[in-house]
Amino acid sequence: MYVIEISGLKKRFEKGGFCLDLPEMRVPEGYITGFIGENGAGKTTTLKLMMDMLYPDEGTIRILGLDAHLQGPQVRAQIGYVGSTPGYLAHATLETLKRMHAPFYPNWDEALYRRFCDRFSLDGKKKYKDLSTGKQKQFSICIALSHHPKLLLMDEPTANLDPLARQEILDILTEELQREGVSVFFSTHITSDLDKIADYVQFLHHGRLLIAGEKDRICEGNRVVKGPLHLLTPETEPLFVNLRRSEFGFTGLTGCPDEVFSLLGDEAVYEKPTVEDIFLGYTQAERGH
Repeated sequence: MYVIEISGLKKRFEKGGFCLDLPEMRVPEGYITGFIGENGAGKTTTLKLMMDMLYPDEGTIRILGLDAHLQGPQVRAQIGYVGSTPGYLAHATLETLKRMHAPFYPNWDEALYRRFCDRFSLDGKKKYKDLSTGKQKQFSICIALSHHPKLLLMDEPTANLDPLARQEILDILTEELQREGVSVFFSTHITSDLDKIADYVQFLHHGRLLIAGEKDRICEGNRVVKGPLHLLTPETEPLFVNLRRSEFGFTGLTGCPDEVFSLLGDEAVYEKPTVEDIFLGYTQAERGH
C-alpha cells in the first residue's frame, strides 16, 4: 500500500524556467520517508501540490487513495501538515489559534493536544510571535498531530533548530509512527536526520527524482572507496559514480562495490556511505563534477 501515488506530474514555472517532472513517485504506508534535495530542487513545490496549494500542469496525485485536487477537503482532513512557512496570525495566542484550527478536523482530540503542549512546555496564553523558532515549530507539530492524521506531511521540520529541539521532533515522529501508525513524509536538507529515522528516501535534483527506495538497501548497495591514485585506470574509473582526486589519493562513490573490490582489493579502503554521501555523489555526477 502507498499513501502517496504520483503519476505523470509536471509543474512548470516561467520565471527561471524551472519544471518539476515526476513521471512516478510512490510513498509507502506506515513508514518514515525522507525527501531530500538542494534548495530549489522542487521539494516545497511537490508538497504544495500534494496539499492542493498549487495545481499541476499535467498528471495526478493520489493521497490515501483519493485525488488530492478533486477530493481535496477529504484528503486534508486526514493529513497533518507542517509547512516551512506556517502562516499563523502572529499576534494571536496559541489557545486562539488552536480554537481556529480544531473545527476543521472531525477527529480533533483535545486531550492529545494538551498532552503535546505539556510535553513541549507550550503556554496557551502566549502569543505566537513571542515564541522562539523551535517553539513555533513545536506548536505546528502539536496542531498537525492532534487530530490523529493518517499521513504527516512536513516541509523542513527541523531547519534552524538547535540539536536538542531537532532530536525532540525526531523522537515525536518515531513515537507517533509506532503508536498511531501514521505515515510520515518530510522534506529536509539535514541528511543526518534521515540517517537517524528514515526508512525510505527520495532524492530530488533539479525537479527530477534521482533515486528512491529503502534507505538501508540504498546505503548497502553503495560504498565510499578511498585509495592511491594509481588504482584509477580506464578499467576502474567508469565503476565510480563520482571521484575526487587530491595529491594524497582519491575518494569515490560506487554503486557496484563487489566489482570494485575484485579489481582494487585491499589496496583501497571501503566505507558504508551516509545519506549525504549518496546524495552528494549522485547530484555531483549529474552536474558533471
